[in-house]
Amino acid sequence: MTPSPRPGGTGHAERPAPRELRLVVADDERMVRSALRAILGAEEDMTVVGEAATGAEAVSVVRALRPDVVLMDVRMPDVDGIRATEQLLGSMGEEAPRIVVVTTFENDSYVYDALRAGAHGFLLKRAAAEDLVQAVRLVARSEALLFPAAVRRLAARYAPGLRHGPETLRARLTGREADVLRLVAEGLTNAEIAARLSVGPATVKSHVAAMLAKLGARDRTQAVVAAYEQGFVTPGTR
Repeated sequence: MTPSPRPGGTGHAERPAPRELRLVVADDERMVRSALRAILGAEEDMTVVGEAATGAEAVSVVRALRPDVVLMDVRMPDVDGIRATEQLLGSMGEEAPRIVVVTTFENDSYVYDALRAGAHGFLLKRAAAEDLVQAVRLVARSEALLFPAAVRRLAARYAPGLRHGPETLRARLTGREADVLRLVAEGLTNAEIAARLSVGPATVKSHVAAMLAKLGARDRTQAVVAAYEQGFVTPGTR
């Protein structure tokens, strides 16, 4: 059963969701593109402005149309979704869209590699329409981590050996920032973190921003991946 994404707080790369979200769908299967366009295009606050059948085409279309969110098939001919994600995030900087990789299998090394490359989350192609729509809105708002339990399972299976070790990462964060990172890895929103730590949401937002900046992470997903890879949090913890 596909988990439902959670509503939540904000992060370092926070940008308010625009009145109408502009989307690009990239998948080498025409039927998948058509299905995604039908589901997302039916929403009043979403418009699919472009499609792509290959990774190279996706890069070109996204650069030309500047969408808010890209649904990127992780496996495509020519240039796969991982390389396309790297190219877009590397070349567009702050203007880069939010990228959600779409995959058939949850426990796929390609998915983990896409998250390491900077994708903001992932969705299964069999996801229910309402979960798909909610996930797109959540990613556009830069809120809570999508499917934290699934990210934890991916890290348990595919995370490489420790590159620096937990002490190195811990030394870069204050004690409160470290607490926030652990709670972000659990998938908590800013409001939930504030309640857990007995502080205000604005304080949590400040800690999240500082934590992301110190880790050099674009968003919560990249920060959590780094935390798993460096052993700061482990896939066995919750």
